[in-house]
Amino acid sequence: MAPVPPGIRLLVSFDRDQWYRALTFILTFLLYTSFHLSRKPISIVKSELHKNCSSVGEVSTASSGQQPSIPSLHSDMDCSWKPFDKSNYKQLLGAMDYSFLCAYAVGMYLSGIIGERLPIRLYLTVGMLTSGLFTCLFGLGYVYNVHSLGFYVFVQVANGLVQTTGWPSVVTCIGNWFGKGRRGLIMGLWNSHTSVGNILGSLIAGYWVSSNWGLSFIVPGLIIAAMGVVCFLFLIEHPNDLKSMYAQNSSPGKSVASKSWSGVNGHAEMYLQYKDDKSQVYYYYEDGVLNRKSYDTELLLPRDSVRVPVQPVVVVKSESEPSAISFMGALRIPGVIEFSLCLLFAKLVSYTFLFWLPLYITKAAHLDAKKAGDLSTLFDVGGIVGGILAGVVSDKLGKRATTCAVMLLLAAPTLYGFSMISQFGLGPTIGMLLVCGGLVNGPYALITTAVSADLGTHKSLKGNARALSTVTAIIDGTGSVGAALGPLLAGLLSAGGWDQVFYMLMTADFFALLLLLRLVMKELTSNKSRPISAVELKEH
Repeated sequence: MAPVPPGIRLLVSFDRDQWYRALTFILTFLLYTSFHLSRKPISIVKSELHKNCSSVGEVSTASSGQQPSIPSLHSDMDCSWKPFDKSNYKQLLGAMDYSFLCAYAVGMYLSGIIGERLPIRLYLTVGMLTSGLFTCLFGLGYVYNVHSLGFYVFVQVANGLVQTTGWPSVVTCIGNWFGKGRRGLIMGLWNSHTSVGNILGSLIAGYWVSSNWGLSFIVPGLIIAAMGVVCFLFLIEHPNDLKSMYAQNSSPGKSVASKSWSGVNGHAEMYLQYKDDKSQVYYYYEDGVLNRKSYDTELLLPRDSVRVPVQPVVVVKSESEPSAISFMGALRIPGVIEFSLCLLFAKLVSYTFLFWLPLYITKAAHLDAKKAGDLSTLFDVGGIVGGILAGVVSDKLGKRATTCAVMLLLAAPTLYGFSMISQFGLGPTIGMLLVCGGLVNGPYALITTAVSADLGTHKSLKGNARALSTVTAIIDGTGSVGAALGPLLAGLLSAGGWDQVFYMLMTADFFALLLLLRLVMKELTSNKSRPISAVELKEH
C-alpha cells in the first residue's frame, strides 16, 4: 500500500473547528479588503478630475504618434472635469472626502448598535451590495457626462453610510472565532486587509484613470457587490451556529445512530461528588451526547465527602441571550474613551495619506496619475509590516498602549522627514513611504483590531459577547471623525503649501500620543507583563 502523501496528512491533522476558523479568517479578510478596494479610487482619480493643462498639452504632443489602447468616452481637450476645473478645486475635492467620511463617522455609531440586533451575515450582505451600487454610480457620472457637484456629494454620503456595516460586523465575527491568545499577531495579520485593499484599489483605479476614470469606480463596485453575495453564501457568524446545525442533523427525526445511557464508569447511577476544590461534576445526556459540566457546590453540599444519588431530571435550556450593551454602558468600559480619542488623531493622519498622497506625489514628484497611484501603494506595504509588528510586540510585552505610544513618538519626526526628502528624488521617497506607512498605520491597526476586541470582551462585561460590535463601532466611529477632518483640513491647508499639511499631521500625531499617557503609565507601573486581554484596566 502506498504511503499517504505528506500534504494529505497535514490536511487531515486539522479538526473541523480549525477548518471553519480558517475559513472565517480568510473570508472576513477578503470581505473587508473589498471595502477598502472600493474606497481608494477617489484618491487616484483626483489628479484626473483636475489636471495641469500645460502638462497635458505637452504629454499629448509627445505622444501624438501613439495610439491609445483604450478609447476615452470624452475626447475633447478640456483638461479638467467640471466642476473641478475651478481654482478652488482643492476645496471641492476635500468636500467630497469630507462628505463620505462625515457620513461614515455618524453612521458608525449607529451601525454597531444595529449590528448587534440583526443577523450579521444579512446585515453585512446588504451593506456590501448597496456599497457596490453607489460606487458604480460615481463611475457612471463619467459615462453619462454628469457635472453636478451635488450628484457626487450625494453618492459619497450614501456610500459612507452603507460602508459602516463592514467594520463592526467583521471584527465581531473574527472576535467570536478567535480567543485572546496571540490576538495581536492574529489580528495584525488579519488587519493587513486594509493595506491590501488600498493597494488593489490603487492598481485597479490606476489602470483606467487616464483613459476612462469611470471604470476606476465601476470595477471596484462590481467586486464589492460580488463579495456581498459570497458573504451571504458562506459567512458563519459564531461557532455556536455550527453546533446548532449539527444538533439538528443528529435530531431523533433522522436516522442517526444514538448512544444509550449506561451510566458513568459502568454504574447505572450518577453521583455528585464534592471535591476539595469546591466543585461538582454534573453529567447529563442530551441529543445523544454525554455532557460534563462543573459548577460551584459550596452552597449545595456540606464540606464532608458526600455522595448524593441523582434522580432523573429534565434539563431545560434557557434560550435567552444576554441583552445588547447600551452606548453609555460601552463607554464605561475602562480604556474605551482613551483609545477612541487616540484613534481620532491616528486615523486623521492615516486617512489624510489615503486620500491625498497620490495627489501630493503628482505635484511634488511631477508624475502622472497612474505612476503616482502605483507609488502610493508603498505606503500601504509599509502599513502591512507596521500592523503585524505592532501586534507581535504588544503580544510579547503585554502592553498595547505602550506599543502604540512608541510608534506614534517615532512617527512625528518621520513625517517631517518625508516632507523634506520627497523633494530629492524617487529613491528617498520610496524609503520614506515604507517607513511612514509602518509607523502611521501600526497604531491605527492595533487599536481598531486587537485593542477593540480586548475591550469588547473586557471582564467588566461578565461574559456578554454582544458588546463587541458596539465597542468596536464606538472606537472606530470616533476615529472616523478624525478621518473626516483630516482630508478636509488637508484640502484647506494645501492651498497655502504642503508644508502646512505636514505640520497639521505632526500635531495630530502628538495629541494621539498625549491621550495614551495615562494608560502607558498604568502599564509601565504594573507588577508584571501580561497580555492586555488579561491585564485589568482598573478604574481609579
